[in-house]
Amino acid sequence: MIVRPVRSSDQQALFDLASSTGAGLTTLPANHERLAHRVSWAEKTFRGEADRADADYLFVLEDDDGRVVGISAIAAAVGKREPWYNFRVGLTVSASQELKIHREIPTLFLANDLTGHSELCSLFLQADSRSGMNGRLLSKARFLFMAEFRSLFGDKVIAEMRGMSDEQGHSPFWESLGRHFFRMEFSQADYLTGVGNKAFIAELMPKFPLYTCFLTEQARATIGRVHPNTEPALAMLKGEGFSYQGYVDIFDAGPAIEAETDRIRAIQNSEILVLAIGTPGEHASPYLIHNRKREDCRITAAAARIASGTLVVDAPTARRLQMTAGAQVRAVPLSARNTH
Repeated sequence: MIVRPVRSSDQQALFDLASSTGAGLTTLPANHERLAHRVSWAEKTFRGEADRADADYLFVLEDDDGRVVGISAIAAAVGKREPWYNFRVGLTVSASQELKIHREIPTLFLANDLTGHSELCSLFLQADSRSGMNGRLLSKARFLFMAEFRSLFGDKVIAEMRGMSDEQGHSPFWESLGRHFFRMEFSQADYLTGVGNKAFIAELMPKFPLYTCFLTEQARATIGRVHPNTEPALAMLKGEGFSYQGYVDIFDAGPAIEAETDRIRAIQNSEILVLAIGTPGEHASPYLIHNRKREDCRITAAAARIASGTLVVDAPTARRLQMTAGAQVRAVPLSARNTH
């Protein structure tokens, strides 16, 4: 498997992936025109022709047969062109000494606090490819790219995690709150934000604080929780240093997690090494390996070991990277527990 920048020839494969995601992946709508525009813009971004406010680094996961089986992306700076909304979960305290009543009520504040941060987005892996190192490669490859081209990204990275919904795509949080203001199905609002129509959020969402005690018990229970299918992705990002700081999605209340860019494990611990081709041996462990290129970026996960300043990999791994012995690579252990 290899992670590489998206190309125009990938459009049909992306549409097929988008059609199978269901609700919750707002940045990858099953819309031919929107996808074509996004792919074109991503190609421009990798060529260095986009401002940070517009930069969209869109990657695909490709198997050895050339089949696209996954997608992931980095938005270099959110909210610089279109407003970026979240709810900040706060607390309102009311008390009466005379009545001996003290109430602490969680409150939702509409906020743009995460504006300007880089965002991990559009992560989706085809069901029949969710095995081995594929999921970790698709997600964490983005960190090696950010480490190599650090100046292109913000000082913080965020990731909006999919919130709770049932098998039919109904969100308890949406049913208890959003539906009253937007008068549309959750899937429709989800789709509209995905195709870039976000003005309706500012036009229809109340600006005053919302007391969670007015929501249903089921809706309150979803605030800051992820969909069961998203729990592995959440655990993976927490292992890289991400944490929940009280911001949630305004539609499904899924958590927005964040980390300081330079403290993300795969960024902080990555190093530049000389590639050596040989037999990694029994002491090898899984590494993320990047060919240090931008427009022709290729990143893979493979068994490797460090020896005298070189990273020893086998010949198939070098071929996937399209590199020869003696070239420089950026590498980091795939997981925190792997050491050399």
